[in-house]
Amino acid sequence: MKEPVVEEMQRQGELTNNGVHGVEQKEYFDPSAPPPFKIAEIRAAIPKHCWVKNPWRSLCYVLRDVFVVFALVAAAIYFNSWTFWPLYWAVQGTMFWALFVLGHDCGHGSFSDNLILNSVVGHILHSSILVPYHGWRISHRTHHQNHGNVENDESWVPLTEKVYKSLNHSTRMLRFTVPLPLFAYPIYLWWRAPGKEGSHFNPHSNLFAPSERKDVITSTLCWSAMVALLICLSFVVGPIQMLKLYGMPYLIFIMWLDFVTYLHHHGHEEKLPWYRGKEWSYLRGGLTTVDRDYGWFNNIHHDIGTHVIHHLFPQIPHYHLVEATKAAKPVLGKYYREPKKSGPFPSHLFENLVRSIKEDHYVDDSGEIVYYQTDIELYKSSKSKSN
Repeated sequence: MKEPVVEEMQRQGELTNNGVHGVEQKEYFDPSAPPPFKIAEIRAAIPKHCWVKNPWRSLCYVLRDVFVVFALVAAAIYFNSWTFWPLYWAVQGTMFWALFVLGHDCGHGSFSDNLILNSVVGHILHSSILVPYHGWRISHRTHHQNHGNVENDESWVPLTEKVYKSLNHSTRMLRFTVPLPLFAYPIYLWWRAPGKEGSHFNPHSNLFAPSERKDVITSTLCWSAMVALLICLSFVVGPIQMLKLYGMPYLIFIMWLDFVTYLHHHGHEEKLPWYRGKEWSYLRGGLTTVDRDYGWFNNIHHDIGTHVIHHLFPQIPHYHLVEATKAAKPVLGKYYREPKKSGPFPSHLFENLVRSIKEDHYVDDSGEIVYYQTDIELYKSSKSKSN
């Protein structure tokens, strides 16, 4: 199946066998074509030591990040200046995001082989930033098991045309107007995405099996304890001070989370396929994920940009992902899309984000290989507002 953009260009006479307007082009590569390799071949190419989890090394990353978080709090209290607060919010929000990534590793079991250690550390890290650890862990596992599947994926899943057209205008504007989608995460935790039901806090949600309900209750209680702690601290230091110390960094954190997770599955220069039915497989779905380069932030948020290999093999610790990705590239070939190199700050990715949110609105209601389509009226509306 050809990418819709290519078919449209051919209809308009802009793309020929010799390329655009007769200029010689490389042979077209169809990203939806079944790969000529198996997942076992990728696994075999990755060095054995990349699979080894070192709990002491993982804990060192936790201690490093927690130390920075508390040091930033101390600095903010000491300076207590409006010239310092914006810098604090940006840096502390980034560190909240780093804590999330480490808790994310606990959820995957890549933090250590000790389930109790993973659960304890995961609960501490995620509860501290108002994420229900088990509720999120289970839904995120569903995301990995069904990545690239229109019907069963869980994170930033494309809306079908039918669901999209059922949304009222205000909901569409909220979902597809930058920067509003960057604040979606708390809403997702409580109500999931349009077309899906359930809550990450409700043990009886259809997100969870009956055997997982106790885990969900535990995480919801930990989340509630953190909320109670924040309320108590607000009475001690004042609500405005807590807003400055915690509330604003929390907003930066969820912006990081939505920004990164969206761009790992959307916004590539070429539209990538989504699957249904027999065309979907774990390997083909995983190959639609996208690696990103975040410049100086790669180390800060624990190389989360090495997303393709992480999605295929989530049990690999984050500190081995760069090496594992390098080893797997010869096997992946054209199915690996080299990320654009970033400067110190990944400003280039904002263009990808804005373009995708403005253009990638829904997929067809049927078909086993589908691509994002654009609502022309909404697109024109967003263009006119940006101008």
